[in-house]
Amino acid sequence: MIIFEDKKFIKTPFESEEELEKVVIENYEHIFGPTSFYLPKALIKTGDGIGTIPDGFAIDLASKKWYLVEAELLHHNVWGHIAPQISKQVIAALQGLSKKIIEDLAVDQYQKEHSTKEKFEEQQIKEIDVRKELSNILDKEPIIGLPIDLVSGDLKEWARTLKYSVKLWTITKYVDFNDKNSIIYEFPEEFKPTLDTEEEQDQQKSLCDLTRYDVTITDLIESGYLQIGDKLKMTYKPRNGNKMKYEATILDDGSLEVLGQTYSSPSYAALAGIQDAGSERKTANGWARWKTKNNKTISELRDELLAEEQSDNSKML
Repeated sequence: MIIFEDKKFIKTPFESEEELEKVVIENYEHIFGPTSFYLPKALIKTGDGIGTIPDGFAIDLASKKWYLVEAELLHHNVWGHIAPQISKQVIAALQGLSKKIIEDLAVDQYQKEHSTKEKFEEQQIKEIDVRKELSNILDKEPIIGLPIDLVSGDLKEWARTLKYSVKLWTITKYVDFNDKNSIIYEFPEEFKPTLDTEEEQDQQKSLCDLTRYDVTITDLIESGYLQIGDKLKMTYKPRNGNKMKYEATILDDGSLEVLGQTYSSPSYAALAGIQDAGSERKTANGWARWKTKNNKTISELRDELLAEEQSDNSKML
């Protein structure tokens, strides 16, 4: 339950898969990340010509990964519905013609939507290189991206048996107890999946107890990579504005103070600056944007901490 003033929002099932799908499309950056863009449904076919239509496709320009997206409700049987449907979609998505369809959709969206074009520009991808960059990304195997209302043991076990990487994100719906038209949705913090089989495999190989999703600013402070009172810096230039510089102060609880406000997440702190600069962006990856006085991103410090953990664990074996 979530309480806001005199309102009580209670956890409520989605009315339909279409409702969940609509929420995902409207808020996809909170799942696939701020450098991602979302493509609509399209018919793709297996090698034998069997057609299938995933809920959409997402491409993340920073990580150079792409997602086959299927929003699901867990009351659909894992073995009778979710598993066979996803299997057919993956087989179809791997076909050359299917990848060409997705690539053409992405190029068309780049040409028509300013927000998508801006993401290419932020990654310093020139217009002449757009199709080549998309082709290189789509040459890789897709990640199966499943936004879902609940995650069961069977679903996790099925995901872990697949050859392809699977990410599950739990999306939760809450409705005002006294007003059924007042609805809010809960999304994961910092784009963290409920299950990430790729991250699990990397964790097993590295012998590290932590994943990058687990590391916080407090962890970096306790490990000596940052100190309370340190200043972090960020620059941002909106599409039609001037470059702005921002400074964040690390507080004793690991939060960041920016523009006189305190933020528990580096990404929210970065977003505050980005919107202050005049951008309409709704998300930001603060781990990649905030830098130390030595010009290292806090994402790089996070990687160093994980590498140190791995080294320490190896010495204990």
